[in-house]
Amino acid sequence: MYVPAWPVLSPSCFFEASRDSLPYPLNSPHQTYSYVARNLIYHLFRALHFREGESVLVPNYHHGNEVRAIRSSGARIHFYRINRDLEPDLEELNRLCKSTPGLRALFVIHYLGWPQPIREIRAICRECGIILIEDCAISLFSKTQGEPLGSFGDYAIFCLYKTLPLPNGGLLVQSSDVLEDLARLNMKSASVASVAGRTSDLALAWIRSRSDFFGGALCALKRLAGQTLSGAGVKRVPVGDTGFDLANVNVAISSVCHSLLKRFDYERVWLKRRENFLLLEEKLQGRATLLRKELGEDVCPLFFPILVPDKPSAAQALWQRGIEAVQFWNHGDPEAKGKNSSDAQFLRDHVLELPIHQDVTPRQVGYMADQVLRLKLHF
Repeated sequence: MYVPAWPVLSPSCFFEASRDSLPYPLNSPHQTYSYVARNLIYHLFRALHFREGESVLVPNYHHGNEVRAIRSSGARIHFYRINRDLEPDLEELNRLCKSTPGLRALFVIHYLGWPQPIREIRAICRECGIILIEDCAISLFSKTQGEPLGSFGDYAIFCLYKTLPLPNGGLLVQSSDVLEDLARLNMKSASVASVAGRTSDLALAWIRSRSDFFGGALCALKRLAGQTLSGAGVKRVPVGDTGFDLANVNVAISSVCHSLLKRFDYERVWLKRRENFLLLEEKLQGRATLLRKELGEDVCPLFFPILVPDKPSAAQALWQRGIEAVQFWNHGDPEAKGKNSSDAQFLRDHVLELPIHQDVTPRQVGYMADQVLRLKLHF
């Protein structure tokens, strides 16, 4: 059996009728789109015109791409601690906001769909007179007490292709102090090879999730074609990679993404992710080590996180059984490592993400649970 890490692209998506209304943030008034979300982080900080000595607070548990983008913009970075429950110590954060030299902004990451204590954080920012930036790259469509994540800060960034079957796409929303520099960005179209390559990956994953043998053979042919193109010098702009490339910072979201965004059944996306999470939780409860995060009524989960003793070995074992488990955020920025980084390092070493997206079936959920238990992947 094959269980893809990310949502797959069914051919039927292209033939769905366009929807009259879209959910937040797709319906927000001040939007800027790009090929990937990290580019928008860079453009946001450039548009904010950080002066020499001005700084931003960033959580020490992060991917690394967002830090590279901020640093490339010229802003100075200080780090604050994230505990093992994926939340900051609010007293410590309040103290840092009041004592960090030249602090101008606070960067908050909502992890895997679960909200940070964003109302309390917003109150701290207002008291200190600093900009609040929400990173919702992996928390699209989640809310807290009925209000969508991304609507609390001055600015918010979303990575669309992590939740939806899109070949690319990042979105920046401005809630206050609309920046004219963002409206003047000179964006260029992505190459046909870049868009077609990733689109075919998503379509082949749809085929393979229904016929592992046939889909696997097609994926092998696609890899061979990709190697041939690379050998011929055809360059593609990747998504989902690690790094920040200034040469591609002005690549626009592709037109196929704009078309697809009007056609998805967003209520189904929300419901299926939650159903799959709860079903997998039921099957693993008390038999595997779960990251203790309750699925609040407003959470749209990106993955199902479990704790394992050896993350690389566990991921490899699951991949060998057709389950594309995800190893999020193994490293992070070297400067974030210090005396207060032990909890972030624990998360990097032991949190493994299992796919529970809208295209995972109950049968696939059962298969994942069986393999986790057979492999004894408990912490």
